[in-house]
Amino acid sequence: MKALKLLVLMVAVGALFTFSSCGGDGTTPEPPADQQLTKLSKTWKLTAVTLDGATMASFYKVTGTDQFKLTITGTKGATSFAYTTTGNPPSGSVWKGSSDWRFGTDPLTMIKRDTSPTPLDMTYTVTTTTLEIRFTFNGAGYTNQGRTEQTNGAWVFTFGL
Repeated sequence: MKALKLLVLMVAVGALFTFSSCGGDGTTPEPPADQQLTKLSKTWKLTAVTLDGATMASFYKVTGTDQFKLTITGTKGATSFAYTTTGNPPSGSVWKGSSDWRFGTDPLTMIKRDTSPTPLDMTYTVTTTTLEIRFTFNGAGYTNQGRTEQTNGAWVFTFGL
């Protein structure tokens, strides 16, 4: 009888240790892409823009009613998202009025914009109040196919809320 009581006690203690080491609330951490999508999904107002280090604030307005704005939208868990722009220059913009994008190989820093037929690779940094996007553009630009000399090169767009 003593042996049976000891066996029952050992099984009970073993079960206690087994179940007490189970994980917390059973939730899994949110994937990095979903975390970044939450940060990016806003309407961003342009605060500064450069092309090869020279300001382009007269081309892309950084203030006023015609200020350039970028709106990023998407659904968590999806692989493709959308963006729209307002305040584009009348010709030669390096941004379409609207298109798609997806995360690059590192969702914390990389975006692929306008994914068809050939995506434009971009790098970005984002906080709760700022977004900076860097990319090199080659081509005539969008909206009336404007001046190529004002579109080719290394662009840096800085946005705020």
